[in-house]
Amino acid sequence: MMRIIAFSPLRTFFEKPEYADSEASLRAWYHDAKAAEWINSNELRQQFKNASIVGEGRVVFNIKGNAYRLVVAIDYEFQVIFVRFIGTHKQYDKIDVKTI
Repeated sequence: MMRIIAFSPLRTFFEKPEYADSEASLRAWYHDAKAAEWINSNELRQQFKNASIVGEGRVVFNIKGNAYRLVVAIDYEFQVIFVRFIGTHKQYDKIDVKTI
């Protein structure tokens, strides 16, 4: 099982009225990712075919039919996922996904 650090940024995001429509999708992603045991990005892509591997251990997931972007850093050796960013495409365009 993957350990996800942390659920609170996801909850903070979907508790905002303007992003409330993301709750079910974020909870589903969290449930699926937590149950995973990926040893590399190839295994991750087998489960999440639309995930973008962007280097520096970063992965971008499309949330709620690509309405939102979730950026995580994954340490496959220690089975840990670090939530780095969740936001709209407009917000995503303002970050450097490899360093956030």
